[in-house]
Amino acid sequence: MIEQTLRQVFGHEDFRPGQRPVVEAVVAGRSAAAIFPTGSGKSLCYQLPALHLPHLTLVISPLLALMQDQLAFLRRHGIAAASIDSGQSRDEAAAVMSGVERGEIRILMISVERLKNERFRTFIRRVPISLMVVDEAHCISEWGHNFRPDYLKLPDYQREFAIPQALLLTATATPRVIEDMRQRFGIAEADVTLTGFYRPNLDLVVSPVAAESRPRALAAWLKTRQGGDAGFPTIVYVTLQQSAERLAAYLGKAGLTATAYHAGLDSERREAIQRDFMAGEISCIVATIAFGMGIDKADIRAVVHFDLPKSIENYSQEIGRAGRDGRPSECLMLAGRDTLGVLETFVYGDTPERLGIARVIDALVDAAEHHGGDWELTLNALSRDSDIRPLPLKTLLVQLELRGIIAPRHSYFADYRFRLTEEAEALVERFQGERRAFVQAILDAAPRARTWHTLEFTTLERLGSERGLDVRRGRVLTALEYFVEKGWMVLESKQLTEVYRVLEVPGDPDALGAELHAYFRDKAQAEIARLHAMLALFESDTCLSRRLAEWFGDTRAPARCGHCSACRGQPARLPAPPALAPLAAGDLAAHLEALGPRLAADADGGPATAELLTRFLCGIATPRLTRLKARGLPGFGALEAYPYAEVREKASALAQA
Repeated sequence: MIEQTLRQVFGHEDFRPGQRPVVEAVVAGRSAAAIFPTGSGKSLCYQLPALHLPHLTLVISPLLALMQDQLAFLRRHGIAAASIDSGQSRDEAAAVMSGVERGEIRILMISVERLKNERFRTFIRRVPISLMVVDEAHCISEWGHNFRPDYLKLPDYQREFAIPQALLLTATATPRVIEDMRQRFGIAEADVTLTGFYRPNLDLVVSPVAAESRPRALAAWLKTRQGGDAGFPTIVYVTLQQSAERLAAYLGKAGLTATAYHAGLDSERREAIQRDFMAGEISCIVATIAFGMGIDKADIRAVVHFDLPKSIENYSQEIGRAGRDGRPSECLMLAGRDTLGVLETFVYGDTPERLGIARVIDALVDAAEHHGGDWELTLNALSRDSDIRPLPLKTLLVQLELRGIIAPRHSYFADYRFRLTEEAEALVERFQGERRAFVQAILDAAPRARTWHTLEFTTLERLGSERGLDVRRGRVLTALEYFVEKGWMVLESKQLTEVYRVLEVPGDPDALGAELHAYFRDKAQAEIARLHAMLALFESDTCLSRRLAEWFGDTRAPARCGHCSACRGQPARLPAPPALAPLAAGDLAAHLEALGPRLAADADGGPATAELLTRFLCGIATPRLTRLKARGLPGFGALEAYPYAEVREKASALAQA
């Protein structure tokens, strides 16, 4: 049966390595995990079973680009699939939901954040789901790269929505990450399939060049390869957006066609660049890691790392975009150690200060003592008050959950407003009895300003009590969604509020703060160690292909691949960055001069800690620095070329003076 679907729907005579056991496990009703290299056909492992399962397949994907590429593929093959994402209008999202409820859509793709949306959760509880698919599943593990705290909640969501099976897909999971994933979802060891990470068609070369000579070296390398009828589709990866722009301009002046791609471009421009690259109208993309996820272009002939990648996992994922057609392709690493400091600064910038952690703990204690144990927060406001960036703040909240101090209750949008497409009286007259009184109460609790009504839930609760009506929030939202579906109103929601229950008031908040700060500090050190493990890989005297496979627990790669620079007797030594002038306290003081008055005027933000000063000097925009508009000051980022730890040491002396 599955072989027939494989042939008739997908046009394949046989499965690729690893696909069959995963598909058979899912069709048989078991949860499974597929750890395949980039471009090895992970998506088929859910696409084919979705046609044999009785209910919806719900796919959790981290990026819109991944969704759109897979949706286009599914539609080409006549498979009813859709997504709900932030780029859609309310009418478009409502049409998708209707299709799902009618059973017309077999596969629905969403981001993990969508599961925090109160309206979506109300909707999805009504829909029977056969399978939850977690794409880029390594995001669930704190021991992997690209850890995303919201992914930790996916096992709970699976239970909450009564989804019987899960399928985990990833291209970059170490043995420790695989075990973490498997245990969280209760997947049997026998249903974890690894196909190996060795790619015999990829030529791996580490040929580091000093920073000042690197643009010229890249241009010379590309000139020997570009041209001809087939072209030479190439992705060049850099760390910073401005580097992408500068390098693309340099290559253009050198007579090479190159286009910059990064998250700073508007979405239309990014989509146009991606479309032209896929069509072969652009041959070389100079990009940050914003480019590549979801790119299913089989004939990419080269991936070049102009700067250091963020980790071995990122390197593996990025070079995995080359040569998906099986033909020989080149993977060139030109970088030295000059961008190592930038990568380390990114790590330190996401490490919360002890003071910020203390403010979060104070907020939950206050909720326990004065708000009945329910802690309501909006992430942006808490980020601003604690001066912790949103991603590490999410991690902090998850750590408080794991320690049994708080438990998530629900999320809701604090503000709802609606616009009626008919007179209010006409809407009320559609109903009889208690329902008519219920609808009237909603309208009475939603004063209108010109066109839009703003729903006041506290007023609605009072009216419900006075009139003897059931005005529970869930019922109200279900009614509003029904009105939207019928075309009687347009609904908008904003300001996501998360509600936690404080399970245990910390007996010693200072000790808890110290413990959590140590956790983040250790996590930062582990990230720094991962960076240095990557450098050790690039400077290896032994086969690069073998070393790379072993990092992911794959011992099946040959001891000598014969198609890497180490096997050819050319082991690399990454050049050190240019020597910098010694840092003096006076230099720091001069760069901080303009910041001083703004910090003094912001007494509620707390003291000017060494960490805060270091982040300003190294060009890291924290919520507090953003609020103070520090990015526009002359000293911001003035010392970004210096190691973060060295700047912090000097800043500590200033802060204590």
